[in-house]
Order: sequence, then structure tokens, then C-alpha cells
Amino acid sequence: MFALADCNNFYASCEKVFNPSIGLRPVVVLSNNDGCVIARSAEAKRLGIPMGAPAFKIEEMIRKYDIAVFSSNFELYGDMSQRVMNILSRFTPDLEIYSIDEAFLSLTGFEHLNLIDYGHKIRETLKQGTGIAVGVGIAPTKTLAKAANVYAKKNGSGVWFVYEKTDIDKLLRWLPISDVWGIGRKHSSRLENAGIKTAYDFVTKMSEEIVLKRMTITGVRTWKELKGIKCIPLEKFPPSKKSIATTRSFGHMVENYDKLIESVTTFASSCASKLRASRLAAGQIMVFIHTNSFRKDLDQYAQNRVLTLPVPTSDSLELIQYAQKALKDIFKEGYQYKKAGVIVSALVNENKIQQDMFDRIDREKHKNLMNAMDEVTKRFGKNSIKIASQGLGKRTWHMNQQNLSKRYTTRWDEIIEVKI
Repeated sequence: MFALADCNNFYASCEKVFNPSIGLRPVVVLSNNDGCVIARSAEAKRLGIPMGAPAFKIEEMIRKYDIAVFSSNFELYGDMSQRVMNILSRFTPDLEIYSIDEAFLSLTGFEHLNLIDYGHKIRETLKQGTGIAVGVGIAPTKTLAKAANVYAKKNGSGVWFVYEKTDIDKLLRWLPISDVWGIGRKHSSRLENAGIKTAYDFVTKMSEEIVLKRMTITGVRTWKELKGIKCIPLEKFPPSKKSIATTRSFGHMVENYDKLIESVTTFASSCASKLRASRLAAGQIMVFIHTNSFRKDLDQYAQNRVLTLPVPTSDSLELIQYAQKALKDIFKEGYQYKKAGVIVSALVNENKIQQDMFDRIDREKHKNLMNAMDEVTKRFGKNSIKIASQGLGKRTWHMNQQNLSKRYTTRWDEIIEVKI
């Protein structure tokens, strides 16, 4: 038996938790550089604000309906997500973190409990511990648990449990084929054109052989899961990462090489920190830069450079050195750059690095230095210690975040204040 716990309107809910004065006002969260809507509260959804709507196109609605607008605060959302997952882990020894705001829980061996009551206990504990509301779907397979979760949110119950065939059939008759987990937009469109409108149509009107022919083995797994046959196991350990990236669109165009060096250095340092946190090392690094393709009035340029490292590493100093070399190779004067990024790949476990007999770097010394830097950052916060080439002045290349809330849970100087 599986449960899927999915936070309601997660980004918007995080903002509401620390801003109770918002009340029932609609809330939207914007993408990088305050560009497009990436999250909406229930109130904003009822107003008809679509996902991905450019912020400038809804300015009139923002004024008319007094919508609370926030810049994306991923530091806050990431920490709140970790708190949610920590609480969920109390309810089962087997947990799969599926995304920043949802997780699968294995309830095998919990069948003697009233699982509906157990689902409500999960909801109440999370609400009390984080202030975030969640929906819980419980079913024999992960795909059915996903469907039950959607139904729980739609009907307002918060928890939905399906086990008997009659209950499963009722759920499948209600579930549009386009909302089935594992069936993409292309397949759902084809199925709808063939008269398959619901999940029930999918499992009753199509045979396993036809599904295999049209949708491969992945479609067959979904077909079986909807029939209550478990095919997709719980993944307690996330699959190994293939790459780690830090990229940004700039709030203002960047022409100056020194400013671009600052940004790329910062991105490389961020990648290195992520590598160390994951106990990985990178064998390749790519740096890219490009102009704003939407500005047809400006000259356009885009380029990238991939460098292979002699020894895989997570050393900030080393990765920064290669990132700067790559940027120097591709930078051209006379262009206004809108975005840059660093991507590290060819990742290996830090304990399985193939050494180079001609390597002259004192890696033990560098490792101790990186550990010291990480301890300082952990104790005093992000950017409390930096490499000099990251720049010490104001970062004009930063993103536009005019409506950024505080990092209430991760910054001592931004901790919430309660006035009596």
C-alpha cells in the first residue's frame, strides 16, 4: 500500500505561512527576474490566472484584486521542503522524496490501521509542524495513489483511500486520461482522439498488447498500475545525478567582462558546493553565455565551452580556474549578455576518483580547505565566505527580485519578528 502526500500550492503556501496578514488575498510567485507566474494560491487560480503568465500581462488584475506578488525564494522553499520531508519520515521507515513538495510513503504492514485516519493524522501533523496543507492519496499502487491524491484535493476531503475494485473503478471513471501520472501530453492527445477519455476507458478498452505496441513498456506499467497491479517500486534512494548546474538570467544586461567573470566564478563555486554536499566529483565542466534572443534589435551571440578535467574534483578553486578559462575562450566584446551558467558533469563518487600520477595539486590540503569553507558557510550562512574573484562589491548582474520575502528559516538576520 502506498500513500502520496502532496503539498497544496507549495510556493504560495510557504509565503502565506510567514505572512498571515495576507489572509485570503490571492498569491502568485514569479520566476527568475520576476518574469512569469510559476505558482498560484487557490484564490489566484479561481481568478483564472494561468501558469506561465508573464507578470506584465496581469498587472491590471494584480491591482484590481489586490494580489500579493512574490519573487521566487528558493532558499526558503527548499528549507520548508526539508521540514515537510522530515515530518513525513516519522510515519514510515520507507519514504521516496518525489519532488520538492511531494513524497511517496510505503504503508506495507500498516494494513491493520485505519488508513483514512492515518492520512488525516499525517495532514494534521504537517499543518501543525510547518503550516503547510497537504493532500493524501492512499492506494495499492503509486499511480493509483497519485490519482487518489488529485481526487482528495478536488473533493475537499484532503484524504482519499481506494482499495476495493468498485472504489478504484469509480476513481478511474472520474480521472481524465490527461491527468494520469505517466501519460504525457502527446500520448494523452492521441488517446483522446481515439476515444479514450478517462483512465477507466484506458484500462477497459485497450488490451495489454495494444498498449505495448503504442506506448512501449512504460505505458504497460501505467496500465497495470491503474488496474491495481504494483509495477513501480518505491525508490528510497534517488538515482545518481548525471550533472549539476547553476545558471542565471541577469536582471540587467552584462557587457563588462569582469562582471561576467564574477558571475561565472560564483556559479562554479555553487556547483562545487553542491558536489561536496552530494559527495561527488566532476570530470567535466561547461560554461555557456548568451544574449537575449527576444531583443531582435540587438546583435545576437551564444557560445559554450566544455573542458575535461585531468582529475575529477569538487574543489571550488580548481573548478573556478577551469570555468574562468572556458569563459575567456568564448567571451566576445560588443555584446549584451542576458544569461550565463556553469554545468558540471561526468560525475563520480568522491571515494572512487581515478588519480593522475602527474597531478601536482596537494589534494589533501585543498580538501581540508574546502571542509573549512563549508563549516563556515554552515555556521554563518550562504556567502559568509567567498573566493576573491567572486567580487566584493554590489552584484549588478544579479536577478531582479523586487518582491523577495525574507529567508525566515535559514538566515539569522532575517528571522521572523513577532511584535506584541
